Amino acid sequence: MDLIRVLLSILLPPVGVFLQVGFGLQFWINILLTILGYIPGIVHAIWIIARR
Repeated sequence: MDLIRVLLSILLPPVGVFLQVGFGLQFWINILLTILGYIPGIVHAIWIIARR
């Protein structure tokens, strides 16, 4: 399941974070990072998935 989350995080970072934590603070932080720059959103999403 983590492999699917990582692949989704590369394509759509907020979706990967949503699957991991739901509509929490980390999800909204990831939305903001993805809007500001696609790469920071990916890094944050993978970090969230790897941490849990």
